[in-house]
Amino acid sequence: MKRDTNELYYQLVTLLLAFIVIHTIFVTLIRPNADVIIRQQVDRASVDGNYVVPRSIFVVIKDLEQESCFILMVWAFAIMGYKARSIFKEQALLNRALINVREGSRILVEDVDQFTKPLESLAEEQRNLLLPRALQSALMRFQMTGNIQSANDAVAAVCDTESERLDSELSMIRYITWAIPSIGFIGTVRGIGAALGQAHEAMQGNIAGVTSSLGVAFNSTFVALLISMVVMFFMHQLQLIQERLVHDSQRHCETQLLRFLKV
Repeated sequence: MKRDTNELYYQLVTLLLAFIVIHTIFVTLIRPNADVIIRQQVDRASVDGNYVVPRSIFVVIKDLEQESCFILMVWAFAIMGYKARSIFKEQALLNRALINVREGSRILVEDVDQFTKPLESLAEEQRNLLLPRALQSALMRFQMTGNIQSANDAVAAVCDTESERLDSELSMIRYITWAIPSIGFIGTVRGIGAALGQAHEAMQGNIAGVTSSLGVAFNSTFVALLISMVVMFFMHQLQLIQERLVHDSQRHCETQLLRFLKV
């Protein structure tokens, strides 16, 4: 419960920080430069009828929808960084000998207490990690039942539960990857709607407003889809790391504990 509360506070704080940082960048850098570039392009196009307007990154990302996509991208990276840090803590325990069993020796039911003491001596934060919980569960099940298969089932149950928990905790990141292209499509609808509202100006020969509105429509979709691809790539990398952690923890229990158990 405490970890879930801390993660909730972390997500709220990082969302606020992402909004402040990205909005500051857009207000002080992106939009002023975009306005200058647009004015220069309009002036040159009015003088030279053959002038080809180049695409500028400032103009492409200047609108509100693109800013919202960047805010969500930074927020998603912050959440993924928090979860990756937790995974690296879990992986560090895989390199530690939490249960010292000499090769060739066996663990009997009456020996379980002496092997659970090192696990109980860990800090509370470490005891709640996957590997100590799996080892503790296997030893306790073996002590209660005297059955090696029951200990193996206990490890599998803990790992399956952890895998489901890790997968469910990616729901917010999945929501962000869905929300980013959705915001891009909102920008498309807004731009096309504005262009249709200025159709009478285009019929009179002034197409500047229509082209500007269509630029909003296409740029917002382009940026949103691009950002969504980047976020989804890192989300799948995080999911791969989580799956490897569960598999490595289960294999660690098998090689460092279960094979030494003896009835």
